Amino acid sequence: MSHDDDFALFQEMMGDVKPLQQDTTEHKKQHQVTDAHLAKREAAIWLTEDDPEYLSIDHATMLKPDDMIEFKRDGVQEGVYRKLRLGKYPIQARLDLHRRTLKEARDEVVKFLKQCIQWDIRTVVIVHGKGEKSNPPAMMKSFVYQWLKQIRDVQCIHSAQRFHGGTGAVYVMLRKSAEKKLETRERHQKRMG
Repeated sequence: MSHDDDFALFQEMMGDVKPLQQDTTEHKKQHQVTDAHLAKREAAIWLTEDDPEYLSIDHATMLKPDDMIEFKRDGVQEGVYRKLRLGKYPIQARLDLHRRTLKEARDEVVKFLKQCIQWDIRTVVIVHGKGEKSNPPAMMKSFVYQWLKQIRDVQCIHSAQRFHGGTGAVYVMLRKSAEKKLETRERHQKRMG
């Protein structure tokens, strides 16, 4: 049977079919990059920049003590994020921010993350506390969450599992160094080849 015969048979079979009239179609909205998105991207910084002053200690969107923290950059695989969320990566370093002022905490977070990147440490936990007794509640938690989202070297974050501090701590996954990326690429090429 030729292509023309197939088409003729199809038209014969569809001869009495009438198109549906539908005016309730919903079209998906195209993602628009707004000025606010662009401003957020510009506000994000790399840890290689020397000045921690870009991380505000004046304002943060306030969370509640038991709120779950979650954030993932574009490009982070869902499986990687799920594994971090479930606490399945080994914790390579830990920072405790109890009894710190906001300025001390900000400076320690920046210093800690810089050292981690320098030593190729990728998965860390930062203990900020729930802040149930602070005024306002969850103040340190709210600021830590805001700071981590602004630091481009941070790939994703999620509130820790109960055995690592629960909603009083946060898992942080840092970007891979160029050397680690090359190692991974070479390892995958060996497997494929």
